[in-house]
Amino acid sequence: MNPLYYEDVEVGVTYCIAGCSITEEHLAQFADLSGDHHPIHTDEDYARASMFGRRIAHGPLGIAIAIGLFGKIPEFQETTVAMTDIREWSFRAPIFIGDVVTLQLTIVGKRVTKSGRAIVDRQFRLVKADGTVAQEGVSGFLIKRRDPV
Repeated sequence: MNPLYYEDVEVGVTYCIAGCSITEEHLAQFADLSGDHHPIHTDEDYARASMFGRRIAHGPLGIAIAIGLFGKIPEFQETTVAMTDIREWSFRAPIFIGDVVTLQLTIVGKRVTKSGRAIVDRQFRLVKADGTVAQEGVSGFLIKRRDPV
């Protein structure tokens, strides 16, 4: 796959990245890493009595998985420099252990800053196997230019 530089990126293009199955281990590791041990994520009895009826994944875990799935798009592996922001993020439906989520990523904008840095905006949509959008949001990233200024 040929790497995509800023000049090659087309607004409106959508990429679909194969699913990730959410596991018990994901929740346990994220709880340990983040320090968020809320019982909605860690205690089956507590979660069973909640509005969800079972444990749910941490919201930021979904963000992390979406960003990780973006990293699997071969065209961007060599040219992505760094994330610039996360904005307009919405948690639309819970993600449960056993859910398989797929990333639908659409390029929604691109620009060059006054300092010459190239930024691409992408719409993330984390979709469950049944078609439910679990999370979505916009995030920018710095990308290499063919002819840096």
